[in-house]
Amino acid sequence: MSTDPRRELGAALRRWVREGVGSVGVVRVLDRHGFGTVESGQLVAAAGGETAGLLYRGALDPAALPLAAAAAQTPETRKAHVAEPDALSAGLACAGGATLLGHPLPAALAEVLGAALEQARPAALLSTVDGSATAVLTGPDLQEQVGDPVAEEAVEAARGWLRRGATHTETVADVLVDLWVPVPSVLVVGAGAIGEALLAQGALLGWTGRTVTELDEAVAAVEAFTDADVVVLLDHAPRFDAMLLAGLRHGRGFLGALGSRRTQAARRERLLAAGVTEDELAAIHGPVGLDLGARTPAETAVSIVAEVLAARSGRAPAALAASGGRIGG
Repeated sequence: MSTDPRRELGAALRRWVREGVGSVGVVRVLDRHGFGTVESGQLVAAAGGETAGLLYRGALDPAALPLAAAAAQTPETRKAHVAEPDALSAGLACAGGATLLGHPLPAALAEVLGAALEQARPAALLSTVDGSATAVLTGPDLQEQVGDPVAEEAVEAARGWLRRGATHTETVADVLVDLWVPVPSVLVVGAGAIGEALLAQGALLGWTGRTVTELDEAVAAVEAFTDADVVVLLDHAPRFDAMLLAGLRHGRGFLGALGSRRTQAARRERLLAAGVTEDELAAIHGPVGLDLGARTPAETAVSIVAEVLAARSGRAPAALAASGGRIGG
């Protein structure tokens, strides 16, 4: 079985449906304070005495697991608090509290959501904050919707977040939206120490990655990109302009190109001559990476990954001390 928690959750949902459950109980985080940095899109599901998924490294289990078992029949919200010792032992940064929403997920919706998660496709689960209406969005652009009608504003928000390529949780128009985006795949085009460091850095985040050096292979890979995927062009040869052109036409994923100011300027002139517009050029991150003062290949890899994370979350990079938003998303 896959060790990807989302795929395991999807497989459990589908198995329960095959075994004949009418609905699955699911528990999601409606609101929180504290805990430090936590991942979006966390969910616990229960059916037939079994559970799958995880909320905050299991720290919320005392409240979440009983709620999941009961939620297969009736929507309910519960408050939960985790003391500092319990939070730290679970691997969280600090104590915190959460409002948990438990609600039924009908078998038809559980099958659709489970298939998307198991097969690593984009999916979103939307429910009113009282759990009375639930819908699932799937498909490359989340264009397929099943379940109850929910606020169109929330549906469009989920589709907008998908374009950023990042898993996300937020309440919009009294609808709790959990969006799951597949784990990124990093394509390094060209050989060298920076590429090796970039793949290693991506691996720390659970991203997959590979290196290619041939143009045809690079073009084919970029043409198959999802919104979550990343390409970093290391090779300065003009022939790889064709790969960037393919990426611009496809309109998906993060396009990054390394190189000096002179290399970037020459590439820019070639692309303009090929018919690329100024607006389209803005979609190419070059020179790729944030200005962190990087000097080594490993530090350059950190700067590149940092820019990818900022782009995926729709954030303008800044020191946390200078910002007023929630820490950790």
